[in-house]
Amino acid sequence: MTKTYKYDFLVTGGGSAGCAAAYIASKYGIKTCLVEKNNYLGGLMTGGLVIPVMKSDSSNINVEFYNDLISYAKKYNAQIEYFDKNKGWFNPVVLKIVLDEMLKNAGVDIFFEMYPDRVKKNNGLIKKIRFSSNLLSLYIEAKYYLDSTGDSKIFKLAGEKFFENNKKKQASSLRFIMDNVNIDELKDFLIQFDGNRDVTNYCYSNNELHLTSAYTWDNKGWNLKPLFDKGLNDGIITPFDTSYFQIFTIAGANSSVAFNCPRLRDYNADDPIDYSNALIEARSAVYRVANFVKKYFKGFENAYISQIADMTGIRETNKIIAKKQFLKEMLLNSKLPANPVLSADYPIDIHSNNKNCSTLKKTGKYYLEFDSLISKNYKNLFAAGRNFGGDSYTQSCLRIQSSCMSMGEAVAKHVRLIIKNC
Repeated sequence: MTKTYKYDFLVTGGGSAGCAAAYIASKYGIKTCLVEKNNYLGGLMTGGLVIPVMKSDSSNINVEFYNDLISYAKKYNAQIEYFDKNKGWFNPVVLKIVLDEMLKNAGVDIFFEMYPDRVKKNNGLIKKIRFSSNLLSLYIEAKYYLDSTGDSKIFKLAGEKFFENNKKKQASSLRFIMDNVNIDELKDFLIQFDGNRDVTNYCYSNNELHLTSAYTWDNKGWNLKPLFDKGLNDGIITPFDTSYFQIFTIAGANSSVAFNCPRLRDYNADDPIDYSNALIEARSAVYRVANFVKKYFKGFENAYISQIADMTGIRETNKIIAKKQFLKEMLLNSKLPANPVLSADYPIDIHSNNKNCSTLKKTGKYYLEFDSLISKNYKNLFAAGRNFGGDSYTQSCLRIQSSCMSMGEAVAKHVRLIIKNC
């Protein structure tokens, strides 16, 4: 007979949203468990090497987890504050240890390397979920459930349909890290080559030199373009390799540079072979981009690839049909609701694999309502993360990690309030 574990709150998916939800719920006395398919927490923030956390105006709405994460990471020298006051510059490798400590100290039971494969439901309620590993299967029964898998796996197993307003999803990326970089030489080279401080900039934090720079193939007057033209002419990189390029230094890693690239070509998400081939091609692109910077960027001469992300940087997948769908018009005309999940001002940021078709558009401040995290059909099922009830425009603004953390925290506080008043 399959064993059943019982909790007040079950979180599936240990990324930014799931960690925030489990941590806050357990911290405030809710019997909580978190089930994660990998053998570490953090999702794209750790396994996907998606750093830093993008800056957004939170107005201190549901940021307790984020602030605690910063405090914990400081103890491990895994966090710095950049010149623009962004405190979300983390070390993705050490952050796995930080998140373990945070959630265990809060009292969360963690199930690693387990996948949901069956949902039992009745009369508009999720009753329990079966999870399996290579060794065993078990059921977890809870009063309330959070799907923070990014791809809405629990909603899919429950037979739910998804909100579709575009067939073609945002471009995905495969991030990587290079070590043994001379950051001082790289900084001097970049600052001299690129005078646009909105693109290439640096600062000293925690006695470390940190920097960032970028280029895309879009016609925006990028100062690094001559370097990419040389790489193309010399056959070091391909035209598609130039579609997106972005680099960041890493907290507590004085000779490391993280790359937000290369992109994966467009692939058919319903065809596993096509997706797998796109990943293989992206790993080949990692090697080309690494050779490119070694040849044309000072400071990279003796550098080497030290890590390729375990997880694909998928920006857009299934969006739930929520009690209230958060649509583009609502974002552009947003007003402070009675029960805000978060406040943000991150722009509409849609990545396209077509030249000059990406979007980066400022919106001003906006708020997300809690009804956009509630399942339309199940009273005890919620979503948090990039799978919340939005459209492709609102999802492009709110898929960033700080917003996902606020969503998870908001669900945890909502569950706590319900249980407290029962």
